[in-house]
Amino acid sequence: MTEGRPVRDSNFEYAEIALPNDANPLGTLFGGKLMQWVDLAASISAARHARCTVVTASIDSLTFLRPVRIGQLVILRSSVNRVFRTSMEIGVKVFVEDLLTGDVQHVSSAYLTFVAVSQDGSRIPLTPVVAETPDEQRRFLQAEERRQYRLARRS
Repeated sequence: MTEGRPVRDSNFEYAEIALPNDANPLGTLFGGKLMQWVDLAASISAARHARCTVVTASIDSLTFLRPVRIGQLVILRSSVNRVFRTSMEIGVKVFVEDLLTGDVQHVSSAYLTFVAVSQDGSRIPLTPVVAETPDEQRRFLQAEERRQYRLARRS
């Protein structure tokens, strides 16, 4: 058996109601507000895995598939996809639920990179993550491809 923490230990679900203060004049959620919630959900999954201070290093593109309207419930689900040496990729999937009809739709997905840091801000090594289910294993493999792309863009 591989040493490490299972992905399920980092699973996190978070929900917010889209309120008028969170919306533009069209009555739809500000993109920046959704980004804030995505970062929050991802940071909790990262901290659950690392059990130390984590900081956001990058957020891959965030595409909005449909608008979120005032009064709708925004549901964010996050977990660790893969751990590298001192960084990890977190996946966040966002849904919207119409509380009057019960209809749930996918709104957005994002991948964030977090780094584990000590109190003095230096990077610290992370415990590996163990992908147990076929879906977790798929996300684990795809995370390496995304990492290579991010590293190539940095060069």
